[in-house]
Amino acid sequence: MRIATIVILAALAACSRFGHVNQGQVVEYQPREGIITLVADSNYRDPAHPRFDVLPPVTIRTPADPQEMGQAPQPGKLLAFDAARRAMVIFDAATRSLRMVPCTIVSEQDHVSPSDPRVRKAKFPLRDRAKGTITAYFAADQKLVEFTVAEPLRNLADDTWKVGDEIRYYYKDPARALRLMNVTKAELSEGGK
Repeated sequence: MRIATIVILAALAACSRFGHVNQGQVVEYQPREGIITLVADSNYRDPAHPRFDVLPPVTIRTPADPQEMGQAPQPGKLLAFDAARRAMVIFDAATRSLRMVPCTIVSEQDHVSPSDPRVRKAKFPLRDRAKGTITAYFAADQKLVEFTVAEPLRNLADDTWKVGDEIRYYYKDPARALRLMNVTKAELSEGGK
């Protein structure tokens, strides 16, 4: 019994020395304050198919040492395109919840790499107010989608229809990242070469 207790205490002490890793999509970023809010990935074991749906959203401080942080993340509240339901999944900042927004697909293009001329220099979302369309680019899926939503939703802020950057961070204190990597920017720069 005494040996089992010693082994358990040793294991707990070892665990406390190591930190944890979390990842998610940035929905809000306050660079001056160094505060990031993200919706975590429930499917983190399969990086090719993230599912940003863990609530409540997580708020962290950026690393105290700027050398421990990659490129600053771009926030965006468009979390996913649900093709089966023909809906966009957005983060509703007012209610701090996920919202399924029905949409009509105008065009959907797969295998659009970050180096594609339609994407490389574009600043998403692209909005055509005359036609009432919104175009979003999902970098992780290499998917370009042009869609429309109901009239009252068309006037929501641009960041509603922007896909935020995915980040991965290492921490010991859940409120402070010790290291932070912008996964999206890393993948875009690799894909652009």
